[in-house]
Amino acid sequence: MTGDATKITVGPLLDWLLQKYPESPKTRAKQWILAGRVSVNGVVLRKPHQPIPDPGDTLELLDRNATTLACGFGWQIHPRVAVLYLDSALAIVNKGPGLISVPAPNCELSALSILADFLAGRLKARDRGVAGKSLPPAYRRLEPLPVHRLDQYTSGVFCMAMNPAARGHLIEQLKAHTMKREYVAFVEGRPNTRAGTWRQWLRLSEDEMRQYIVSEPKAKAGPSEAREAITHYEVLAEYPLADSRGCVTKLRLRLETGRKHQIRVQAANAGLPLLGDRTYHPKYRAEGRAGSPADFPRQALHAEVLTLEHPDRTGRQMSWRAELPKDLRQLEAALRSGRL
Repeated sequence: MTGDATKITVGPLLDWLLQKYPESPKTRAKQWILAGRVSVNGVVLRKPHQPIPDPGDTLELLDRNATTLACGFGWQIHPRVAVLYLDSALAIVNKGPGLISVPAPNCELSALSILADFLAGRLKARDRGVAGKSLPPAYRRLEPLPVHRLDQYTSGVFCMAMNPAARGHLIEQLKAHTMKREYVAFVEGRPNTRAGTWRQWLRLSEDEMRQYIVSEPKAKAGPSEAREAITHYEVLAEYPLADSRGCVTKLRLRLETGRKHQIRVQAANAGLPLLGDRTYHPKYRAEGRAGSPADFPRQALHAEVLTLEHPDRTGRQMSWRAELPKDLRQLEAALRSGRL
């Protein structure tokens, strides 16, 4: 360790660990670090001799049954699934467009089933340079459980639970609106204000394939399946289309509630339908798609940020970000250059 006689400033991780657990043999403490059981400020460190400042109370020895894995910028375990975070309570994944979130009738392949195969050892990280291409044996006992989901053609970050207790905790956060979810969307048109809130009542069709907006009096009059939906929006950028065909606006959207198709139906109701949305954008449904602003193959919607309280660590907020995928980056580049 380095520093003066009264204050230690920087030293190897192993020395700080031994200082906190003086009765532990040096060899065992080193094994803890190599096994990924030691974290500082919530980040797992795996190099015993890595020099760090005095970690104080932020140095933690994690549970031996399953540790927090340092996934860096994400472990790509499938062309459309990257693991951003994994421990014994929850998994955070970045889902590509076109893949369903959880298994559905006649469609077993999902982000959840892919993660389950990875945990069971049937899949390995596609990047051979990733230390976690093979998981520690403790992870073989974990089984992902659904908490919430993204539409099949919506990309981005969402969470799964690793045990029933964690699932219950995460679902309660959804119900209490304390789990923060932020999206980026590209919509046709320009909102009247730079920021605002959409607040409507939504009723799901009998086949659960489409949402309809109903009036508040009708929603509250007698038995009704309608549920309130609240979305906050702000303008990030505006892109005029060529030949004076209007404007495409890039929005940031924050969900206060989380109804099926919430952003898509509320944006369309506000006169700002999402590019590529074949369900709620009227121009894509018109014969010959006359006047559609862009031939984008999916709804231009991405779940960018997820913030929640860790199920096993009361009061500890954690946040993850998924950058725009390639197709949306290409769309924005085309809009910026005036090619659309």
